Amino acid sequence: MEQLDKALEDQSTSGSSLGSSLVKLGYINESDLMEFLSRQFGVPAVDPTKLDIDQKIIDLIPAHMIQKYLLVPIALKGNTLSIAMADPSNHFIIDDIRFLTRKNIQVNVATESSIISVIQQYFDPSTSLEDVIGSMEDDDIDVVSMTDDFDLDSVENEAEQAPVVKLVNLILMDAIKKGASDIHIEPYEKMFRVRFRIDGVLYEIMKPPLKLKNALISRIKIMSRLDIAERRLPQDGRIKLRVRGGEMDFRVSVLPTLFGEKVVLRLLDKSNLQLDMTKLGFEETQLKLFKEAIHKPYGMVLVTGPTGSGKTTTLYSALSELNKTTENISTAEDPVEFNLPGINQVQIHEAIGLTFAAALRSFLRQDPDIIMVGEIRDFETAEIAIKAALTGHMVLSTLHTNDAPSTINRLLNMGVEPFLVSSSVNLILAQRLARRVCLQCKEEVEVPEEVLLDLGVDEDDIGTFKCYKGSGCPVCSNTGYKGRIALYEVMPIYEEIKELILVGASTTEIKREAMRLGMLTLRQSGILKLKEGITTIEEVIRCSVKD
Repeated sequence: MEQLDKALEDQSTSGSSLGSSLVKLGYINESDLMEFLSRQFGVPAVDPTKLDIDQKIIDLIPAHMIQKYLLVPIALKGNTLSIAMADPSNHFIIDDIRFLTRKNIQVNVATESSIISVIQQYFDPSTSLEDVIGSMEDDDIDVVSMTDDFDLDSVENEAEQAPVVKLVNLILMDAIKKGASDIHIEPYEKMFRVRFRIDGVLYEIMKPPLKLKNALISRIKIMSRLDIAERRLPQDGRIKLRVRGGEMDFRVSVLPTLFGEKVVLRLLDKSNLQLDMTKLGFEETQLKLFKEAIHKPYGMVLVTGPTGSGKTTTLYSALSELNKTTENISTAEDPVEFNLPGINQVQIHEAIGLTFAAALRSFLRQDPDIIMVGEIRDFETAEIAIKAALTGHMVLSTLHTNDAPSTINRLLNMGVEPFLVSSSVNLILAQRLARRVCLQCKEEVEVPEEVLLDLGVDEDDIGTFKCYKGSGCPVCSNTGYKGRIALYEVMPIYEEIKELILVGASTTEIKREAMRLGMLTLRQSGILKLKEGITTIEEVIRCSVKD
């Protein structure tokens, strides 16, 4: 019942079908959904992403009908046109297509996501982007010169011109469709480019004409309510878009560079926020240890890893687990990325003195049960957080270290006493994000034994290994990867580890003892994901170092 409620909630925010929401949340798989739809509608099921559809067949039905009614023509035999539909019960549209094409219609059912993938392949917004850019290159608008002379009225007028507005809207929509996490708009001396970060990797999407630089950047600044006259200082803002019944937030950062302002937009899609800990990538024993640590009445749990490694998602999933009416939860974040109902979230604002340390002090006067500090950056924040953990509060926070054992030395180097570290920290978790192999084009690959041995695979396990990679398809934009999964290194602070901390043991000694006590390293976690066919050897090597 809980799964159905979550799927219905996702359906209402995303505007997709209930079946698509169940697949997206991982409650059923695509093949089961197709089999169910086939039985429900009494028509054959097909996967149009696996078919090589001729463009001439696609052109038999107008693009606006294909996109509006989520259907796609897949084959033509004689006078019979086969179409795949997400909703074969829509007899009115079937009759319209029969009348329009003057052909017999053979109806098949397909999942909504597979039809959308084919639509994106044949009606890719990049074509529209090129059309818009082409129209701009014809000097339809008088663009501000690239010199230092900056006419504010002129550039504001340029930013509101229809082609510029359309281009910016298309860039934002294209990023949403491609599942990008960030958009980079970068001016250089002789070029201007737009890149998307998809599954942690940057891809160049387009190169608008250099002369559009000021107009395009000013349009984004107007949308995020920033000062378009200020080009010498960094600025931060937000854009909120309503998309298919849901909302998408963009966090905007503008930075002055040598050849103009660079803009980075972070996409914050709450519907994609994964708060279910069982789906993040934890191994069973790791999840059990993590849950035990956060459910203790007091102490500190630290999540470590580089920027963009999913630390915030892990912390939010922990807070979601702990969020009950009996608990008072306060968080200090910089920035607050997602709004979590029932949790008191504070935005850090260092310019006015609202630092992590200042927020933490205030929390302690607010009768807290659970405190989350976005990041421990200095001794002052670390000291207050540790004192809070020792005086009956559960404290969650993050640090930037390479692995779990090195976090101990990071705290000691900040000036925290060893006895305070050993008595306050319950557990340290390090993580990285590895890209998942695309399920649509996944295929087995032969890997030499030496490569697996060098990776760290036990000699006894070599025979049981099957490695996979994605060959590239429209669903994954020909990258072979779709989505990401976390690799975790979970280190509970057992008595043996506490003793090593007190005697000033090195990171290597702490790691060796933690592994002896059963800790899985990031590399070992990656090897398990490789064995399950979730990721590739390249991703395991990229995300972890050999033990």
